Amino acid sequence: MGFSLSDADPQPGLILGASATLLHSNQAAETLRAGNSLPSLADLLPSNVQALVKAALQQARSIENAEARFNDTILMWTFIPCPQTGEVLARGRDATEDVRTHEQAIRSNRLYRLITENTTDLISRHAPDGRFIDATPASWRLLGYWPEELRGKALEDIFHIDSTARQLMESHRLLTEDGYATMTLDITHRDGSKRWLEIASRAIRETYTGAVVEVVSVSRDITARVESEENSRKLADELAHTARLATLGELASSIAHEMNQPLATIVNFAGASQRYLKSAGTNPENLERVDDGLEKIIHHANRASEVIRRLRAFLRKGQKRTAAVLLNQTLTNVARLCQWDADKNNVEIICAPATCEPSIIADPVLLEQVLINLIRNGIEANVEARNSQPDGLRSRLMISTSINNESETLIDVTDEGPGLDEQEIRQMFQPFYTSKPQGLGLGLSMSRSIIEGFGGFLDAQPAATGGLTLTCRFPAASTNKRAPNTEAVADE
Repeated sequence: MGFSLSDADPQPGLILGASATLLHSNQAAETLRAGNSLPSLADLLPSNVQALVKAALQQARSIENAEARFNDTILMWTFIPCPQTGEVLARGRDATEDVRTHEQAIRSNRLYRLITENTTDLISRHAPDGRFIDATPASWRLLGYWPEELRGKALEDIFHIDSTARQLMESHRLLTEDGYATMTLDITHRDGSKRWLEIASRAIRETYTGAVVEVVSVSRDITARVESEENSRKLADELAHTARLATLGELASSIAHEMNQPLATIVNFAGASQRYLKSAGTNPENLERVDDGLEKIIHHANRASEVIRRLRAFLRKGQKRTAAVLLNQTLTNVARLCQWDADKNNVEIICAPATCEPSIIADPVLLEQVLINLIRNGIEANVEARNSQPDGLRSRLMISTSINNESETLIDVTDEGPGLDEQEIRQMFQPFYTSKPQGLGLGLSMSRSIIEGFGGFLDAQPAATGGLTLTCRFPAASTNKRAPNTEAVADE
């Protein structure tokens, strides 16, 4: 008994002879041919239809999923043999959407494997308690473990650092509350070397309850970046120290003057005390004058010692140390250090400290370096403006501290120089930009970097005096936060 076709069947059907000749077709096949503008029904079939028909008859079995493509349509044909009549029923179905979806899945899987197997970042999946579910091969480079070794292990067993426990707990809290967390960890590699990892994690939640069911993390090795930043910090410290040495050399006259006063006074009182001692036998009351002279010698010796101590602190090298710095006292000390230079250039330094005794968290030596640089720049600006005026009157340089309405702490240095236009103000903080014939263009750039390191900002604006006002601005956060050393200091 042979095959029969029904025009009510929505799927295309064809009856083929032993040599794949077309014997019969149904209405669905004819409609599909016409809809795709094909010249014959045979164009609906796979290109190797003769081989498929022959194999089905010889093997007496059905052959499924034989693909035929034309235009934008994909058909999957099934060839069902009838050995008694030598006919084959070809029954097709439209598989365009299924095949396209399958091909896209294959491409996506190939791309996923290409990315995960070649990325230098570690991509890992974790259970809510942090245990590894799976990881990419980058785990060997970053941690020293292959993915199969990590499965089921807790993070604490891999990182081997006690201090990470607090960070992991905080990360777990953020993932639960916000669904996202980042952290930077100093870990120990399996080979014993130290590594820095930057880890970004996102929580995968259950649709209905919102509970965290899985965590996906991306970990990046930033060891080279951290070491580079540390080297840059050391170089910046060296540059700042070199700048302090250069500043000290330029202030040699002022330092000599400040040292000469107490030393000369000590010599005078020592000579007078010596004379009084020689006459103490005949005039016992001279012993009181000797005692008074010795007290004054001690006072001025301590003053000289204080100058030397401040200079040693200013020139010190080493790791940056932060403390609560009393700005009014720091301003007074810096002004005293620059006083001789100001007097020599006929500039009057006017200190206007705030009444509320403001303080910030900063390195006192670096802050002094910035203020000395700003004051000396102001003195030079005043001299430049006075040289262009015929009267040559004594000019003023105003330095002040204050707290504005936004609770920001301000240090202002205002000169009476020629000023700068907007373009020059924008350029003045750029490295190696200078208007001085012998300048390097590093002072203001370095000063801004130092102030930004304290959480503040250094900027300039035109002043009512015709010169510039340079403002060190510190937000309330930088003045309130606690430093490791909380003793208030103005100098070291």
